[in-house]
Amino acid sequence: MTVDDAGLSDPAKLIIGVGGIYSAFLYYGSLQEDVFRYTAPDGTNFKQAWFLQVVEAFVNIVVGFIGLQISGGTKGLPLKMFALSGTSQVSAKAFTSLALANGLSFPVAILAKSGKAAPVMAGSLLLGGAKYTGREYLQVLAIIAGTAIVGIGNKKGGESSSSGLGVFFIVISLVADGITGGIQKKLKADCADAGLRPKPYDFMFWTNLFMALTAFIVSISLGEVSTGAYYIAENPEILSKITRFAVCSAVGQSFIFFTIANFEPLVCTTVTTTRKIFSVMLSIFTKGHSLDNHGWVGIALATGGILAEMESKVNGRKGPILNT
Repeated sequence: MTVDDAGLSDPAKLIIGVGGIYSAFLYYGSLQEDVFRYTAPDGTNFKQAWFLQVVEAFVNIVVGFIGLQISGGTKGLPLKMFALSGTSQVSAKAFTSLALANGLSFPVAILAKSGKAAPVMAGSLLLGGAKYTGREYLQVLAIIAGTAIVGIGNKKGGESSSSGLGVFFIVISLVADGITGGIQKKLKADCADAGLRPKPYDFMFWTNLFMALTAFIVSISLGEVSTGAYYIAENPEILSKITRFAVCSAVGQSFIFFTIANFEPLVCTTVTTTRKIFSVMLSIFTKGHSLDNHGWVGIALATGGILAEMESKVNGRKGPILNT
């Protein structure tokens, strides 16, 4: 059993990494749902998704900067690619938030995001001439079909909780995920060609810096900075939720980087994949979602697809899904 300089064994580091990721991101998901389900005394809801991304990315920048001061930064990084990656990533996150703000239930949104392989596969097939196995197609189909069934079966008070606009935004978010996957591959290739090995906090700081800049520009153009700040000032209760949400994001990312630094990326992929399933179940049992029998069938089908995708990675088969 190896022990590092700090005296931590590998099992201890694994417990710290896994425990940190689960704790931070399960709470993160719960808070995200709370933010967009919050109703002010005047009956209005928080819908400033891009403004929320500014706040979240800013906290991550602060933590990333501190990490860089401790670990040291890497010079000569392809910042243009970081800018593209940050823009696409914040777009995906903002559109997910907009889906929640426009009536899509949290369980459906998380399951749908687990099907991000669909746009990645489509882009690779159309542009890259990639080929996939029948199993890979079935995995993605199971996640998509299960999500659709949950969307139909997820009822509350006799009304479907998944609006057409919410579905539209989650589809756009998935497209942005597909674009992000391609950009990240190009980013890693450019770093390798330049003989660079970016450190975890290089990724955290620079990606979130460009995420914040993009979100700020969009939120300014949409007037969300002023309306978001006004809404928070009028409803201080939501400020606590947003603050904890942003802090959980930064803490969770730090534990992800800790896990990646100490173990193979597959370990982190496994943890983040299973975390999505627990996030869905936690939401169903704690947020008052009501599922009929068809909804539970959809949960089982989508979960099976997610676990099959994870099993493929564990056994070394290349899958199309980029988990983050």
